[in-house]
Amino acid sequence: MLIDWFTVGAQAANFLILVWLMKRYLYTPILVAIDAREKRIAAELADAAAKEAEAQKERDEYKRKNQEFDQERAALMSKAADEAKAERLRLVEDARKTADAMSAKRQETLKNDARNLNQAISRRTQQEVFAIARKALSDLASVSLEERLGEIFTRRLREMNGEAKAGLAEAMKTASAPALVRSAFDLPADQRAAIQHALNETFSADIPIRFETAPDLIGGIELTANGEKVSWSISDYLASLEKGVGELLNKPSGPGAPHDHKTEPVAVPKRE
Repeated sequence: MLIDWFTVGAQAANFLILVWLMKRYLYTPILVAIDAREKRIAAELADAAAKEAEAQKERDEYKRKNQEFDQERAALMSKAADEAKAERLRLVEDARKTADAMSAKRQETLKNDARNLNQAISRRTQQEVFAIARKALSDLASVSLEERLGEIFTRRLREMNGEAKAGLAEAMKTASAPALVRSAFDLPADQRAAIQHALNETFSADIPIRFETAPDLIGGIELTANGEKVSWSISDYLASLEKGVGELLNKPSGPGAPHDHKTEPVAVPKRE
């Protein structure tokens, strides 16, 4: 068989031309397209990774902010709870102080009421005993109570001795003002003269005296000079009565209370 070299050469040339054409217009563009596609895909993947990283960063930031918010909320709730507790304690303390103040005020009011009642009872008792003593002395001695009190006081001045007399004498000697004689009633002239005479006689000197009426001095007379005092009054006897009445009122009562039927004798002015 004869080989047609021209045909073989033409076919070889066609093949080479075909290979070159395919490489030139088909394979190279395909490679370029593949390379471009790979680059695009790589870029898209890189962009997606960057977006994912950004999204992760945003998620982390959001999570961190949520944690901070939770911590702040917990701190605010704890602070609010502490403030509420402190306010509650303050209100309770204020209420306790107010209650204590009201209780103390109530106790003070009760004490004042009791003291006023005791004073009223004491004044009433003194007035009643004074009236009874006045009536009794008037009926028994045919003299007024005022006269009898003046006589007893004058006698007491004459009977002074010892330390009391020495102290009063020194006080009247160093006093810059006259001795003061106070009485619950206005002393008549003869009783004033009797008291003046008794003082002069007791202390062997001319004693200056100033007389003054003191209604609060229940049934009595007192002499004061430079801080020293000598007195006699029904109040001394009424004090014993008041003490006995106070002990009686304060004595516990009830089944378990002790029964004491003893009473202290109350001194009353004796008829001289």
